[in-house]
Amino acid sequence: MSGKQRKSLAFYATPAHDCSYLPDREATTLFADPGFPKDTRLYTLLSRSGFRRSGKHIYRPHCRACQACTPTRVLVAEFQWRRAQRRSWRRNSDLRVRAVEPELREDHYALYRRYINFRHPDGGMQNPTKEQYLEFLTSHWSMTTFYEFRLGARLVAVAVTDELLDGWSAVYTFFDPDCRERSLGVYTILWQVEEVRRRELPWLYLGYFIAGSSKMRYKCEYRPQEHYLDGRWVRVDA
Repeated sequence: MSGKQRKSLAFYATPAHDCSYLPDREATTLFADPGFPKDTRLYTLLSRSGFRRSGKHIYRPHCRACQACTPTRVLVAEFQWRRAQRRSWRRNSDLRVRAVEPELREDHYALYRRYINFRHPDGGMQNPTKEQYLEFLTSHWSMTTFYEFRLGARLVAVAVTDELLDGWSAVYTFFDPDCRERSLGVYTILWQVEEVRRRELPWLYLGYFIAGSSKMRYKCEYRPQEHYLDGRWVRVDA
């Protein structure tokens, strides 16, 4: 390090605000110093401690009176298929997947707007601008890829993923609301599980599981998984 002392990473907590997932609760978010140089190695280390990326920021819930947000990752080498997941896999075998750079594409952005306005009509994310779209999904320092899923020429889903040293982080997925019969949300996670396994990496990080939130309930369907509890990862099989 050429005799220079490395700067220590600081963390900053936001003021308490309304929780987006559980009614009548307040939330506080802990952010890694926005000005600290970040790379995949640091991102991996922080992911192992329950952090996650949103835009260029790395964060973790830090609520004083609640610990409902549980960091979750899937052990892909031991993944246990469920019957409904196998049906979704077969149903979407006609889709073509392509990796593209994390940049603005008009068809991606149009699909994202449709998805947000359909799934979150009453939330603060509706009618996102192009700038908000990129600020949320991309950063200049992460190894991010947009995986697009097409039925012929038609774009039906995009999975935004970050490459870590020990797996992938599933940042966000958006898909065509008119294709509900395909269970595209399920399929894109299954595809990521299989791709991480193919690359012989151990984990797919799914972000936060919240037992009391219907929006997050789907994450418990991918087993076995590990939950980050009291400073360590604990295996959950059933």
